[in-house]
Amino acid sequence: MTYPTLNQILAESVERWGEKPALLYKDPATKEYRPITYRDLGEGVRKVALGLMALGVEKGDRVAIIGENRWEWAVMDWGLLAAGAINASMFATLPPKQVEYILNDSGSKVLAVSTEKQLQKWLAIRHQTPTVEKVVLFDPRPQGFQDEQVLTLEELMALGETYGREHPEAYDQRRFSVQPEDLASLIYTSGTTGEPKGAMLTHANFSSNIDASIQHIDVRPEDIFLSFLPLNHSFERTTGHYLPIRVGATIAYAESLFTIARNLQEVRPTVMMSVPRLYENLKERVLQTMESAPPLKRRIMRWALGVARAVAVRELQERKPVPLFLRLQQALADRLVYRKVRASLGGRLRLSVSGGAALPDDIVLFFHGMNITILQGYGLTETSPVVSCNPSRERMKLGSVGPPIPGVEVKIAEDGEILVRGPNVMKGYWNKPQETAEVLDAEGWLHTGDVGRLDEDGYLYITDRKKEILVLATGKNVAPQPIENLLKSSPYIAEVMLLGDGQKTVTALIVPHFERLEAFARERGIPVEPRSELVRHREVERLIKAEIDRLSENLADFERVRRFRLLDRPFSLEEGELTPTLKLRRKVIMEHYRHLIEEMAD
Repeated sequence: MTYPTLNQILAESVERWGEKPALLYKDPATKEYRPITYRDLGEGVRKVALGLMALGVEKGDRVAIIGENRWEWAVMDWGLLAAGAINASMFATLPPKQVEYILNDSGSKVLAVSTEKQLQKWLAIRHQTPTVEKVVLFDPRPQGFQDEQVLTLEELMALGETYGREHPEAYDQRRFSVQPEDLASLIYTSGTTGEPKGAMLTHANFSSNIDASIQHIDVRPEDIFLSFLPLNHSFERTTGHYLPIRVGATIAYAESLFTIARNLQEVRPTVMMSVPRLYENLKERVLQTMESAPPLKRRIMRWALGVARAVAVRELQERKPVPLFLRLQQALADRLVYRKVRASLGGRLRLSVSGGAALPDDIVLFFHGMNITILQGYGLTETSPVVSCNPSRERMKLGSVGPPIPGVEVKIAEDGEILVRGPNVMKGYWNKPQETAEVLDAEGWLHTGDVGRLDEDGYLYITDRKKEILVLATGKNVAPQPIENLLKSSPYIAEVMLLGDGQKTVTALIVPHFERLEAFARERGIPVEPRSELVRHREVERLIKAEIDRLSENLADFERVRRFRLLDRPFSLEEGELTPTLKLRRKVIMEHYRHLIEEMAD
């Protein structure tokens, strides 16, 4: 089957939807959302593509983007694709050292940055990133700042306008010369070594995934999406950036992660792609409101939440019709409570898809009875990313990530590993043939590293993680081993085990280097026995925290250890906590120290 390129998708949508709003952004002057029509989007993309061509960008060159979700990010992405280039974007929170690695690994010729803060990252590493010839700044040029390598987006578009007049056929020739199997993006994901790997995703990878997702779930031209998950992440890129444009919908950009609650009220989205953490925060706010309410209101809310859960259990767990009396209670509770909860999401949300991390059943049950539909899906960066998703409220199964989307095959290997094959599976990892061979077999099956099962209806359930990558509740991936090794470089830290799967932040169990710790303690008159009290001493905890902070300077914010507990003995072979080759048996350790782990998670 032949799939369109992303350039063809945009061209068709611009032609079809014309004056309809494609993007909404908050005007910093008026503090109101302003539209960019499909026609204006197309014109901006044309200027950016021609501007990049004027800078010497050729087909197959890499253009990196580091920035927050905003209309300029979208125009830059579509523009570089039209120029035949490959997007090598990255998280806006990455420190300069990691930006340097991705720029050099991708060999990016042009870097686009959103703000002066992001520009400063490049300025700190410019002499270590020799392939970067030009930097495009979305914001206006800082006052008094001049650098021959840096131009603003406005200047790039003006350059494109001039280049287009001189080369009137160049834009169409370039954008329509791109083929479905040409690379569209390198999306960097954490590897088990901690060295980021660039998943090579083609135009056909993305477009096949978009079209299959549209067949699988109900999205419409009249829909409004609120975009706040990072656009460099495959989940938002496909489902919150390319897919809405494919169907003629409108994308509104949240101002930041801290303004989502307000932006929900302003935009009133109908569809939202999110990670479990947003729903967990909303649940916490509802419960806090209930606990702080006057006694009568608190009793009404507690009753209403009980009704909602009873409805959800009946529909999702017992798979039985809801009795009439319970349905009448639900209708009353809706008038008294549920409408207000839905209003906090804008009041029009009819569909929300959760991905990036496991969605707890408790969250689904909490919202389902309030007529807030959350469809859990499953995917990986390497699969562009959607593999499966619950298709609708009526056909969802609790605990499942749904059946595979059309055209995607899923099978379970003998050891329980989930294998995926289809037009959405990446070509491989950029510059990493060995790592590619480890996950892509000769028959085209991607070995996901996840363990699961398929039920009799073909619904997929994730039961375990074969690989050790931590997936935070935010959807961010953290490779534990390199961070553990980094922290063990401290003279006071002997062993570390990172935790955080499904949690908000990274936490750690730490075995101190007792000989050095005891010397530290004696110098300060701190008793060294018993060890159980030594590791809980405030001065000792301050020392270890200072070491963690010192060694975490070049880690991304989401990779940093936020909480830790010190253990009073080393991990041991005798207790089954180490393998014969002295590797950590993580499950055993988690079982032995469950009480400490739960303390950190609370």
